[in-house]
Amino acid sequence: MEHPENNEAYKGLVVNAGIEQPSSVNPYLKRKVKKRQLSVNEFVEGIVKGDVTILSQAVTLVESVRPEHQATAQEVIERCLPYSGNSIRVGISGVPGAGKSTSIDVFGLHVLEKGGKLAVLAIDPSSERSKGSILGDKTRMEQLSVHPKSFIRPSPSAGSLGGVARKTRETIILCEAAGFDKIFVETVGVGQSETAVHSMVDFFLLIQLAGTGDELQGIKRGIMEMADGIVINKADGNNMDKAKLAAAQFRNALHLFPAPDSGWTPRVLTYSGFYNLGVKEIWDMVYEYIDFVKGNGYFEYRRNEQSKYWMYESINEQLRDSFYHNAKIESMLQEKEQQVLKGNLTSFVAAKSLLDTYFEDLK
Repeated sequence: MEHPENNEAYKGLVVNAGIEQPSSVNPYLKRKVKKRQLSVNEFVEGIVKGDVTILSQAVTLVESVRPEHQATAQEVIERCLPYSGNSIRVGISGVPGAGKSTSIDVFGLHVLEKGGKLAVLAIDPSSERSKGSILGDKTRMEQLSVHPKSFIRPSPSAGSLGGVARKTRETIILCEAAGFDKIFVETVGVGQSETAVHSMVDFFLLIQLAGTGDELQGIKRGIMEMADGIVINKADGNNMDKAKLAAAQFRNALHLFPAPDSGWTPRVLTYSGFYNLGVKEIWDMVYEYIDFVKGNGYFEYRRNEQSKYWMYESINEQLRDSFYHNAKIESMLQEKEQQVLKGNLTSFVAAKSLLDTYFEDLK
């Protein structure tokens, strides 16, 4: 655009055109190219070679809710099955604040000293309001998170422990195929997730604290019966006597329960995760248990029972999804719900009506 000052009417006044202005966009900025998703063959080859990046991408696919991702994930899992099953799977649970993450850091370094590779799968609780999750377990495993032979993967529970548990089981298969011969599964805390985790591990370790009042109050009978070993953390300094007393109380409590199917007598030990005291004794117990159950055939039996359990769990989950995503059911749900709330229908009659409609639609 010409400057009006350069008109003849303004003799003696000249305004130069100036220099060309550079583009506002950085010329060195590279466009982000969308990554191509790997094929099933590439996933399987990468996992079997022990490529942690490809393993992480495969786990992300397993956790995805998109149907196309799920289809690829299931195919990858199926192809990895022949390479799985060669690990020791340990479930680690305990009351919140018992020091699970710190203990896993110490336990992990101890087992890695003997060689092999370790995968830690931590189920992180999600907020019921925001559905968000901190996924902060990795920050508490300071030494393990930088160890070249470890793989730590936190997963948000997202309000569905059953779904997460199934995906965790599938992740175990992928980790085993990638050469991880020790798998730790850390649970949310004391609650229903323990049952799901117990159904996918070989050894269930329960971490307890001493000096918190009634020592048996923090744990329920069902979880006590699941434990193959109970360990009292923070057994150091002034807390040593309390830890020994708590251990004696737990031993007495275990005598009241029926003997486990494995034939193993659960033990109670004390240790200090912070000071790394008594850790060797815990892992001697775990290895002794594995040798014991492999010797009497219970190890193989339990794994077969777990596979059967997850088959039925998968059927239940698929049926539930199919029911709630049925077009007729989706249109009827709100109406039936309102009738139940107004007292016009009982919940059982409403449920039967919905199920009858669903099964009729399948014919």
